[in-house]
Amino acid sequence: MASTSSLKEAMHNYLRGARDGMLARIDGLSEYDRRRPMTPTGTNLLGLVKHLTFYESYYLGGVFGREPEWTLPWIEDDSIWQGADMWATPDETTPDLLGRYQAACAHADATIAALELDAPATVPFWKESKRHTTLCVLMTHMIAETSQHLGHADIIREQIDGRTGSDTTEMGDTKWWQAFHDNIRAAAETFRDQPS
Repeated sequence: MASTSSLKEAMHNYLRGARDGMLARIDGLSEYDRRRPMTPTGTNLLGLVKHLTFYESYYLGGVFGREPEWTLPWIEDDSIWQGADMWATPDETTPDLLGRYQAACAHADATIAALELDAPATVPFWKESKRHTTLCVLMTHMIAETSQHLGHADIIREQIDGRTGSDTTEMGDTKWWQAFHDNIRAAAETFRDQPS
């Protein structure tokens, strides 16, 4: 059976990997491509990073009474409640937003290093039955949240320039992937006129 410290380190490594993946999905893109909405609900790469910045600083900081020394503008002015954490305004630069994300992650890392997995926390806006929680639960929550948005970022990046999170060239070249895509489409087409 794994020790508590090795479990915490394994969880932390999963979180670090998901964070690195988020940053990699933004790397090499134009400002336009980092910002443009790629779904009807406006999902975009820098917006995902802004959203995760709050999560890192709150769930692995604030709820433990470990508030960062800095504040996030979209929290300070309450614009988060109008979705301000989900997109980048023209006056927000990529280096600034990525810097905030990295600072939030470093702050979260300090919390993880300082506390044991059973360290108590309270999330005031969670349901009463779940409000009182632990670092272990919140690390799990953060791994899930970051991984979910990394999946979104993978799809967005593939829509922008075809780059995926994995090395697709190991499976085949462009021609192979087109045939694979066509096979999936053909399979789906057999169900096009069936009722849901």
